[in-house]
Amino acid sequence: MAATDYSDQPLADRIKANPRPAAIWAGVFVALIALELGALAGFVMALPYDVITEPLLGALPSVISGPLGGVLGVVADAGAAVDGLPTLLDRSVIPNQGYQMPDGSWENTFLGLSPAFAWALRLVVVYAYAFFVLYWVWRGYLVFREHYRYAAWTPTDDMIDRLRGHSWGTFGLVVVFLFIVMAIFAPTVSPTTANANIENPYSHQVQYYDEASGSVQTVTVGAANIASKSQGDSQNFGIGSYDPHDRFHPFGTLISGKDLFTFMAYGARVSLFIGLVAITIAGGIAVSLALMSAYYKGVFDLATVLVSDSFQAMPQLLVLIMLSVALGDTWISEIYSGAFVLALIFGIWGWTGLWRAVRGPAFQTVENEWVDAAESFGERADVLMRKHVAPYIVGYLLIYASMSMGGYMIATAGLSYIGIGVQPPTPEWGRAVSVGQNYIISDSWHISVLPGLAITTVVVGFNALGDGIRDAIDPQSEGGSADEVAATGGGA
Repeated sequence: MAATDYSDQPLADRIKANPRPAAIWAGVFVALIALELGALAGFVMALPYDVITEPLLGALPSVISGPLGGVLGVVADAGAAVDGLPTLLDRSVIPNQGYQMPDGSWENTFLGLSPAFAWALRLVVVYAYAFFVLYWVWRGYLVFREHYRYAAWTPTDDMIDRLRGHSWGTFGLVVVFLFIVMAIFAPTVSPTTANANIENPYSHQVQYYDEASGSVQTVTVGAANIASKSQGDSQNFGIGSYDPHDRFHPFGTLISGKDLFTFMAYGARVSLFIGLVAITIAGGIAVSLALMSAYYKGVFDLATVLVSDSFQAMPQLLVLIMLSVALGDTWISEIYSGAFVLALIFGIWGWTGLWRAVRGPAFQTVENEWVDAAESFGERADVLMRKHVAPYIVGYLLIYASMSMGGYMIATAGLSYIGIGVQPPTPEWGRAVSVGQNYIISDSWHISVLPGLAITTVVVGFNALGDGIRDAIDPQSEGGSADEVAATGGGA
């Protein structure tokens, strides 16, 4: 039987003609998201919108700020309501904080398991859920490919198949996915929460069995942290240890007694926030300038080259330090304890490399006959660039964006290491490396080594993913550098 010709039908019409596969896939996907909607909303609502919206509303005339403030308030209330929804993988479903009785049994933990097993079980369930969602997204692509795409084959199929068979790229994808899941589900995968253990430890309490009095006692988390400090050979709570109050610490504790795994999980959120904001800013500037350079050429392209060279001629480390200090006392530095300032600086200074990576492919693509044909039919310049050129340079942007994410993480950790990056109490991996450096040759080596290994692994993961995307887009460049890819694409 001949295949249905969908070439002239919008996607919505193709789904109407054959709704069953799309309905099954969408039904399962909505159910999966609904199970964890509260956790996903919590991740979004944790972003500090008020630090941006309040100055914005204050600067606008009252005739505008009034209605706009009302709309933002409704959105915030809706987000808070969704954030409060119970989730299947909530930490209260599989609690891991309890105390051990004299007979060896555990109270207040999931099924009486030890805190270590209960926490590990919750961690496994969260990652199993996340990988199934990832698999179902892949299934969605296959459903589209089998039932709703008008072409039996496209070049994208070959690129995806090459990426699937690329071991190094697959390794990078897995590492990056593990990192993203840790950031999104930080309150669930952590043994405790940042609010209880890091931000407001004296506002929360923990129960434990006191052998001296022979009864269950209650103490503030802050007091329990003081008794759980890792301070070298004199006192240490290392990997997989329990403290005197029966709290389990998978990665040990910091010199302040706070849980290191919780610190790193919430620190992943900050790193992901900085990377995504910086990439969005840098990528937006780079793609816009590359498309305009390819279309207008001449003086515009020359001016862009001069501006790019000027940015690259500046000593970026000194600029980063100078701007971080200069903006340190402004309202913008309050967003995520300085994380937004870093993201803004990385984005504004990071567009040059991305622009050079996509400029060549943009110049090459704009010379194709189909672009001339679209222009001859009177298509506007912005539509021409968006529809007929931009899709062909996105792959090159992904290569550099993936590799730049690792660079932003290293830079963020470096600035936090010297004390001018993300400020306390907001967790950041580089600061953990800094506070633990004096104990690197003691029993408390885990304070610096584990965050350092995490930074290295994630950065390698982003670079490996970038390598995989590069080789998938252009197999002829396999084993070459990213610069060679850009050159192959258009001789930038």
